[in-house]
Amino acid sequence: MSDERPEKPLPELRASDADRDRVVERLRDAVAEGRLDMEEFEERLEAAYTSRTYAELEPLTRDLPAPAGGPVARPGATTEPWTGRIGGAGSSATAVAVMSGFQRKGRWTVPARFDAVAFWGGGELDLREADFAQREVVINCVAVMGGIQITVPPGVEVDVRGFGFMGAFDQRDNPGPAEPGAPRVVVTGFAFWGGVEVKVKKRKRPLEGPSLRKEL
Repeated sequence: MSDERPEKPLPELRASDADRDRVVERLRDAVAEGRLDMEEFEERLEAAYTSRTYAELEPLTRDLPAPAGGPVARPGATTEPWTGRIGGAGSSATAVAVMSGFQRKGRWTVPARFDAVAFWGGGELDLREADFAQREVVINCVAVMGGIQITVPPGVEVDVRGFGFMGAFDQRDNPGPAEPGAPRVVVTGFAFWGGVEVKVKKRKRPLEGPSLRKEL
């Protein structure tokens, strides 16, 4: 008699953050296509982020067709989370803050090289919702008596090469193993009496209410 426990059926398996994100992306597309109204979208969005198993996620897209004629990614399917997010032209290539600040966040495209300068000021580059012009991008930072913060999602490969003189280039968090197809972000530059910090955070939940309607 074997002591091995039988494998759980798929519906009972725990869903991952990537599974939930895939369902949310399909729901967003469905709103843009006019298949869901905002009330239905918000109800399913809340259900998606509170789902724990595949069985709870699957009904949320059951009545939606495959996007653009392609197959709908079943929760737990082995698809690259970065498919469709690499390639194209950069949204902007430079950000400068002189006794002020700058931000790049939300959905934007990181070019092959991005130059960020903070002089007596601060800047924020949030790559969690970003697309990437190439598989490898370089972010060159110059921080003089100022600071620049770069936020990446888990699974992105990060290579910090900057130099600090009475300043610092700091990568406090480990992004974990690189995901299949994930981009590589190289952070270079110089910090004088300032700092450049790389943080790893999970992707944000989509906005809700009026802000979400504006985004869509």
